[in-house]
Amino acid sequence: MAKRLPLIVLLWLVSDLYFFQALKTLTNSCIILQCYWLIDLLLIGSIVAVIFIRRGSRVQQTLITWLMGLMLLTFVPRLFSLPVLLIEDMTRLFRGFPPRAFWVSELTMAIAAPLFLIVLFGITLGRHFYRVRRETLQFPDLPAAFDGFTITQITDVHSGSFTNAAGVKKGLDLVNAQGSDVILFTGDLVNNTASEMDQWIPAFAGLQAPMGKFSVLGNHDYGDYIRWETPEAKQTNLARLKQVHTEIGFRLLLDEAITLKKDGQSITLLGVENWGKGGFHQYGDLNKATADVPDQAFKVLMSHDPSHWEGVTLDHHQHIHLTLSGHTHGMQFGIELFGFKWSPIKYVYKQWAGLYHNAGRFLYVNRGFGFLGLKGRIGMWPEVAVITLKQK
Repeated sequence: MAKRLPLIVLLWLVSDLYFFQALKTLTNSCIILQCYWLIDLLLIGSIVAVIFIRRGSRVQQTLITWLMGLMLLTFVPRLFSLPVLLIEDMTRLFRGFPPRAFWVSELTMAIAAPLFLIVLFGITLGRHFYRVRRETLQFPDLPAAFDGFTITQITDVHSGSFTNAAGVKKGLDLVNAQGSDVILFTGDLVNNTASEMDQWIPAFAGLQAPMGKFSVLGNHDYGDYIRWETPEAKQTNLARLKQVHTEIGFRLLLDEAITLKKDGQSITLLGVENWGKGGFHQYGDLNKATADVPDQAFKVLMSHDPSHWEGVTLDHHQHIHLTLSGHTHGMQFGIELFGFKWSPIKYVYKQWAGLYHNAGRFLYVNRGFGFLGLKGRIGMWPEVAVITLKQK
């Protein structure tokens, strides 16, 4: 993503200048035109402020959150209306560059206006616009007792970002409404510290599943992204977070395997600590988790980062039937319409949202329950995934 930053900045500048020309064609109001550049100056000033404010401080995090939302609110409408102006300029090139056509500038605004409203929805109501996504997966070696077994998966809660109790309750009620056999949580309960969950413990403790609730840790759960006064303080925080999992009724799996039994048959649930590429820590140990698991067992793995699937799981000596991950959030920004799926995160993660399949092994990447950084979601709505296992 860092390598693409110059391209993003270039697109920002070009779209900014072009959109201003369209606006200038439609109005001569000094107030409107001055406000246009004033917004740009405020955004640039905020970017500079973020650089000089103490890294990791609450002030910096809050400023970054609002800055991301405002930048998308101004950038996305301009970017998607840019092609209209570019096409017009291609024709003006052969016509001696006459003044811009009034109707073209109107068309530009007509494209930008709904996009502005979509982004505005995303950074206001989109953060709790939960969607249920369902997948039915067939396996020839699934035990008969587990034919029709249902899993509800949530991931990336990031409780430190929550401010709306009613919005969170809406999502948790949706989880319970699925009535699945188990609820699996695949990491990132908090942004940085265990205390972020304190006020949310009663709400998450209300999640119910007849065959249990199970969880793993994500990269944010270790407290690696803030400064601690001592190494002991960091360790104490992680110990407290593990206790929080117990208090909300989840069995935390730390490179472990447990057996789920039904009508005399069983499947194995595996959970590993976070393992990621690209600078993320690789705490997880799949060999340790599977050490006492029979080769012929049907296995479901919880692993926070989807890069673990291609990095380790696919080549593992034991056949892992289904891996459940999160981590990417779908970047909280993208497009999903009529089977088309796109987000900038696809240029970072090969498997970034939805279902993937390779040689009889499945990976499902959940788009996430909460949000981080951007205080909202645009196109990539928060997700409750329901997966049904069927015999083939």
